[in-house]
Amino acid sequence: MQQSDVDQFRTLEVPAQKLFINGKWVEGCGKPFVTTSPINGHKLALISTANSQDVDDAVQAARISFDSGIWSRSPLGFRKKVMLKIADLLQEHALELAVLGARDNGTEIGMAVKAEPGSAAGTFRYYAEAIDKLYGEVSPSDPGFLGMILREPIGVVGAILPWNFPLMIGAWKIASALAVGNSIVLKPSEIASLSLLRLGAIAQEAGLPDGVLNIITGDGTETGSAMAYHMDIDALGFTGSGRTGRALMQAAAASNMKRLFLELGGKSPNVIFSDTEDLQGAAKVSAAGIFRNSGQVCIAGSRLLVERSVLSKFTDAMIAESIRLKIGDPLDMKNDIGAVACEQQLARDMSFASSAAKQGATLASGGHRILENTGGYYMQPTVFTDVTPDMEIFQKEVFGPVLTITPFDSEEEAVSLANDSELGLASAVWTSNLSRAHRMIDNLRAGVVHVNTYGGANNAVPLGGIKQSGNGADKSLHALEKYSVLKTAWIKL
Repeated sequence: MQQSDVDQFRTLEVPAQKLFINGKWVEGCGKPFVTTSPINGHKLALISTANSQDVDDAVQAARISFDSGIWSRSPLGFRKKVMLKIADLLQEHALELAVLGARDNGTEIGMAVKAEPGSAAGTFRYYAEAIDKLYGEVSPSDPGFLGMILREPIGVVGAILPWNFPLMIGAWKIASALAVGNSIVLKPSEIASLSLLRLGAIAQEAGLPDGVLNIITGDGTETGSAMAYHMDIDALGFTGSGRTGRALMQAAAASNMKRLFLELGGKSPNVIFSDTEDLQGAAKVSAAGIFRNSGQVCIAGSRLLVERSVLSKFTDAMIAESIRLKIGDPLDMKNDIGAVACEQQLARDMSFASSAAKQGATLASGGHRILENTGGYYMQPTVFTDVTPDMEIFQKEVFGPVLTITPFDSEEEAVSLANDSELGLASAVWTSNLSRAHRMIDNLRAGVVHVNTYGGANNAVPLGGIKQSGNGADKSLHALEKYSVLKTAWIKL
């Protein structure tokens, strides 16, 4: 990939965006809204808003397609062929999609290419290959009877997605739901809708039947709420804030008690023991684990816990790494970190930084908005030391490029500090002691425990949280369990 390759897509005009319902592009009945680019604050596109009638149209299209069996009861080889074609088209248009996404949400282009279309293509391939490798069961039974356990698609699946990595996270939900035969109604975030709308055209080109994938845009208050309360959505997958997750739980209970699967973010501890084999290497990986995509990563290692005997050395290394990173235009390949996704998120990040300083944390590096003259939303990688568990910045998810550093003196204290959070999505431990690594895996209350690394887990393993980080894992074969139901057949012979 060369800079000239990126630049050819940088200034392409983005036409007004419509809803994708039953294989057709239609105007939404709600008031359209303008999305701006975090690169420079300029208008990027006019986006349709789906009101309750549009949501109902999309759900009805999904229901009709599901009941018709055009996808839900189609030959497995056909499903596999279509999903592999989607993957091929995502790969073919990877750079175009990555640039479009970066213009929409500010992710640095190097990461965007791999984490968005690249990752999404891999996810579609993974679930396509799983389609014809899923087996039912024959149960133990008395002579003269046959018990069978069958797995069937649940029906119409709704998905409400965040603005960070929309293609990657979207593919986790879409591909797994499609693999078992469901039809889908998808709502991207109003902050970053463009790459997922493009996915609608890609899916249609790949041969996905009309009505199987429907994409509607709008905000959570109008469009998302209509989905949450809809009586004909059988399951709803959501990635986003805990506040919205709670509202969705109430809506599910008040409507048809639809299945609800929530990934609600994290405040992930990254634990550094003094026997870490390569402290400098750990610092470099840990800096990427919090500062990549301006900290807008669900599993970001935002709480650094360091054994006191190496606290000074490791803190200096982290500060050096944070200063080394180049912040700026996400479409400039010389930059390591791009923009914060929107002005509201930047304000939230800055508010957390200001509050931390007032509560007694020491600002060791960064902490300021930069490149304001560009009109874009950029923030320095920020490091706070002297952070204690009673501080807001230790407990609350910032979702920005803000790292806290807290010392510990023993393994037991490290576990206690790491688990001192209402969230439990991811974690990490760095040590050369194999026994300690296994003890930490056992004792850390998180859905993912990294050992001597941070991030990078493939599609074969699940990503899901405990405590208030949610329920129901994305990725791996276990994700298929969310969007399918068990049916028992009890046969007298």
